[in-house]
Amino acid sequence: MPVTWSEHDAVLFDLDGVLTPTATVHMRAWAEMFDAFLSGWDSPGADTSPYTDADYYAHVDGKPRYDGVRDLLTARGIRLPDGDPSDPPEADTVCGLGNRKNDAFNVVLERDGVTAYPGSVALLDVLRELRMPVAVVSSSANAPAVLEAAGLADRFVTVVDGRVATTLGLAGKPAPDTFVHAATECGATPARCVVVEDAVSGVRAGAAGAFGLVIGVDRGAGADVLTSAGADLVVADLGDLA
Repeated sequence: MPVTWSEHDAVLFDLDGVLTPTATVHMRAWAEMFDAFLSGWDSPGADTSPYTDADYYAHVDGKPRYDGVRDLLTARGIRLPDGDPSDPPEADTVCGLGNRKNDAFNVVLERDGVTAYPGSVALLDVLRELRMPVAVVSSSANAPAVLEAAGLADRFVTVVDGRVATTLGLAGKPAPDTFVHAATECGATPARCVVVEDAVSGVRAGAAGAFGLVIGVDRGAGADVLTSAGADLVVADLGDLA
């Protein structure tokens, strides 16, 4: 067994790409939103070439939604006003584009549903037998709906999602704040917690928070990339740890 679970007091999981394959839904929603926006944008010096998966991993993956929009636009040499979270999806603001993407995600989730990764469920089963507190730490505001759709809603001590982070004023990943809050909710300290992440920004958050163990799940970012970001251990599937 590569991890001795008794050496830790809680396990903090990212959601999309770690417990459920909703990362692919997010990727499709981001691609549809950005491609439509970029194809219609015209300003001097802006890079409006088609959005790619490389853009997702470099600028969007694991971050709060509006931060992902802002970072991608910055990389493309495009400046938009931040706007307000209440902006309609049609607004050409950072918040408007983020809301446009969220609408696309919800359409796909409602239409197709989601099934948790079998290996991830197997690990959750092991941790439940050990009576290990577990939490979800996700930048997505859709985390509760995804957990409900996947049949996992009753598994966790707490769910620290994008809405909770905004309400409490917690900085998003790659800052460690949301993981630290989840650790506290589980009655543990960061040094005694395991962070499980598939996104570079999330792995960096775990490393920045001096958590006891940071596990990277390679769903496409690359084992070397996750290790360089601070993962202590990288696996292809969480079933390998069950």
